[in-house]
Amino acid sequence: MKRSQVAFVVALLLCDVTAATTAFYLAYLLRRARVGEGIGPFHNYLGMLIIHVTGLVVIFFFYKLYQRKRATSHLDEFYQVFGAVSVSTLLTIALTSFIFKGQLDYHRWMVIYNWGLTLVLITLGRVIHARVQWALQARGVGEDRVLIVGTGEVGRMILQKIVEAPGLGYRAVGLIDANSGPKSVLGFPVLGKIDDIPSVIEQHRVDEVIIALPEASHQEIVGIISLCEREKVGVRVFPDVFQIMASEVSIGDLGGLPLLTVRDIALRGWRLTLKRAMDIVVSAVGLVLLSPLMMLTALAIKLESPGPVFYIQERMGLDARPFPMIKFRSMRADAEANGPGWTTPDDPRRTRIGAFIRRFSLDELPQLINVLVGDMSLVGPRPERPIYVEQFRQSIPRYMDRHREKAGLTGWAQINGLRGDTSIAERTKYDLWYIENWSLALDIKILIRTLFLVFRDRNAY
Repeated sequence: MKRSQVAFVVALLLCDVTAATTAFYLAYLLRRARVGEGIGPFHNYLGMLIIHVTGLVVIFFFYKLYQRKRATSHLDEFYQVFGAVSVSTLLTIALTSFIFKGQLDYHRWMVIYNWGLTLVLITLGRVIHARVQWALQARGVGEDRVLIVGTGEVGRMILQKIVEAPGLGYRAVGLIDANSGPKSVLGFPVLGKIDDIPSVIEQHRVDEVIIALPEASHQEIVGIISLCEREKVGVRVFPDVFQIMASEVSIGDLGGLPLLTVRDIALRGWRLTLKRAMDIVVSAVGLVLLSPLMMLTALAIKLESPGPVFYIQERMGLDARPFPMIKFRSMRADAEANGPGWTTPDDPRRTRIGAFIRRFSLDELPQLINVLVGDMSLVGPRPERPIYVEQFRQSIPRYMDRHREKAGLTGWAQINGLRGDTSIAERTKYDLWYIENWSLALDIKILIRTLFLVFRDRNAY
């Protein structure tokens, strides 16, 4: 591990210790404000403070919260911190009761104050730490030099991600061409062929190699990894998720014969009821709260151009059944007189109001009605038109597996930048990952990230 990365971890540890100590002291002050002198002086609680801080750090190590991934979102980290703080609070209570039995009165309200304040302050501290770390990494502090193996679509996508997110601390030095391809990709040089990997790693001081060859055989991947291992660099492989899905492998049997289930649908049984309940509550509340905005949008559309306010289009949903999807009309009434077509940046068919509402996804708001009546869900694969579904099912493996779940107002692919005129194959991979790894927490995460994405989505047009 580089010195800068060690420094980041030490700073994070000190940040957690400071936050936990501050939270404990504030909890003591709040409890003292309620009961006055009855709680005793603070130095009586120093032993408990040591147990609290030490226990929290130990639990955080077990939760691997000091092995921070570069691309972890604040929301994902909050879920882990919530669990770790809750466990450490229970551990503090248990050890305090055992060690200071009969000597110290640990009030219930102080427990609650300490838990809540620890959660808030540690989360805030980690957000600030992450922002500072990302800013430093964007300036080259602690960066890792990355070599990408593969110049195809996947290689370009990974390179684009690295370029767009300098705060992750990756610096692309170039690419390796598995075939006879271009001399450069997105302005980065192609540094050689597969056999040149060891010399390229040494010459360019590469820290990490990303293999972006999802179409390569296992034997070819193993060969590339062995070339990288000679130079002691980190190796990551972008998988072909049509073959290797990230869902858990379950073990079953067939009349006593053991079978491994590699692909399965996460949404079954009570989970379906839970997801539907959330759809009904959120869509109903959303329609009520957003009704003034929707009325203003409808009025603006009607005043600007002739034609209906709503645009109702047939889309394919659960089990590939068609349903009428409702949107605010953002184009001229005769926009599809010559047949359907993809929207593009600066699409001449858009109205002025249409360009605005599409930029901020206001045209999607009427789909809350589709969610409420059960045609769609808040989160799921975005529905396509039947004409496109028929095209994609012929050329994209497992494309129809997207229709094992309801279509969504937003989805895992959309919050990862795959909306509009983007790769359908990549979008399908993300949709399948979502279907096989569904959880309520994942849905909430996608909804929260969608709200933030509304104001900075470059593919909204």
